[in-house]
Amino acid sequence: MLELQNISFSVTEENGTTKDIIKDLSLKIDDKKFVVITGPNGSGKSTLAKLIAGIEQVTSGKIFYNGEDITNKSITERAKLGISFAFQQPVRFKGIKVKDLLKLAAGENFRKGACDYLGEVGLCARDYLNRDIDGSLSGGELKRIEIATIIARNTPLSIFDEPEAGIDLWSFKNLIKVFEKLHKQQENSIMIISHQERILNIADEIVVIAAGKIKATGKKEDILPELLEGTSCRFYNED
Repeated sequence: MLELQNISFSVTEENGTTKDIIKDLSLKIDDKKFVVITGPNGSGKSTLAKLIAGIEQVTSGKIFYNGEDITNKSITERAKLGISFAFQQPVRFKGIKVKDLLKLAAGENFRKGACDYLGEVGLCARDYLNRDIDGSLSGGELKRIEIATIIARNTPLSIFDEPEAGIDLWSFKNLIKVFEKLHKQQENSIMIISHQERILNIADEIVVIAAGKIKATGKKEDILPELLEGTSCRFYNED
């Protein structure tokens, strides 16, 4: 489904020097997989997710989706091909109501599923459909509404950047159930950027990234024990 071939991403800092964020990284994700990307803060996890979604463009390398070269395609073009992205900090849309966003995401399935989509993330449709997506909503509410839109889109690949950020414990517990159900019932691929043990524990595969490079990748049962035992420094410090 998704293949990254030797991708790199660099930025130019204020002093004119070049900083490498992602360094010659290669990764392949098969259909119907639940993959969690983890690693220390500043390792390039969120940047990697944005490169896949098309929010950022690679400096070098290639990205293929279902065999098609999407390296130079925009976020809109990638969305049309079936890639969804949920931001760590959800975007506020002034003048747009929750029902409008869900309708845009769900298309013809809006009428029969609007209540279900919000219910999946613990929100009552009656209380939220006519709310504006603005400062009146908390960060946790915005996060859950954004996840509801991803569920509504039902795309082959959904990417979530630290979905646990800014939500309470009750919401987080239910969020785990949402991801499990999303993966099981829709049979789509899910990629989550996270360091939370509970999210790591429901993944099919775990990818460990540090300093812009992949340090380890494999099945959950092979990678997770070492992460939980405090031996992750082997991954992070390995050249």
